Amino acid sequence: MVIRTGLAERILKGDHLAAARLITAIEDEVPAALEELKCLYPHTGKAYVVGITGAPGVGKSTLIDRLIGGLRERGMTVGVVAVDPTSPFSGGAILGDRIRMDHNRDRGVFIRSLASRGQSGGLSRATLSAIQVMDALGQEIILVETVASGQAEVAVTTVADTTIVVLVPGLGDEIQLMKAGILEAAHIFVVNKAARDGADTLRRGLEAMLGLRARPGGSWAPAVVLTEAISDDGVAELAEVVLRRREFLEKRRQPLNPVAG
Repeated sequence: MVIRTGLAERILKGDHLAAARLITAIEDEVPAALEELKCLYPHTGKAYVVGITGAPGVGKSTLIDRLIGGLRERGMTVGVVAVDPTSPFSGGAILGDRIRMDHNRDRGVFIRSLASRGQSGGLSRATLSAIQVMDALGQEIILVETVASGQAEVAVTTVADTTIVVLVPGLGDEIQLMKAGILEAAHIFVVNKAARDGADTLRRGLEAMLGLRARPGGSWAPAVVLTEAISDDGVAELAEVVLRRREFLEKRRQPLNPVAG
């Protein structure tokens, strides 16, 4: 693949097509893409990055789609990096979360699917670079959806300011609460499909687990939010918690997106 020079300049002017081309070149490991990314690097570190992870079937994509709407209603620009399993034939993203979200024509939203390409931890090699491109593009909040991950797959915590774990009743999550891994690193827990039996039990189990976790004074107290994403219930509350976490980090003067900036 050959890329035209000047993509970085166009991205800094808000050109979505240039951003899409550069991310594709980065995925394809085109040497010139690295030079463009270097030009963007001084303009990164401003975005607030939120990682969203969970097991298959918990409704991450639907939840993200609704969360985009909630953030846009507050006037915020949003980027989405959706990491999907890799097609064994084309090497591309096999599910293409982008086509399942309703905001592709909104100029305040930039959505990109990435193929995991065998990378462990729920991300792809290009995830951080894609975040940096969206950051330079001017997206204020970047949501990173991982491939359905297990308890030990915590790679998303290395690129995100805030980590959300999505759970649902009836998938054995009550047992998973007793295990180490991503649950120990999460800042926000979402019990999705909360109309199902067992949602309150799962919520109480989470709150009990969090009550046992030792936290230094002045640290963030992880929140538990119940949602029914398909009907938009609880999503406004989730958006408020996500933004409250951002305010918490700003008050503590911790740099947002420290890996990128």
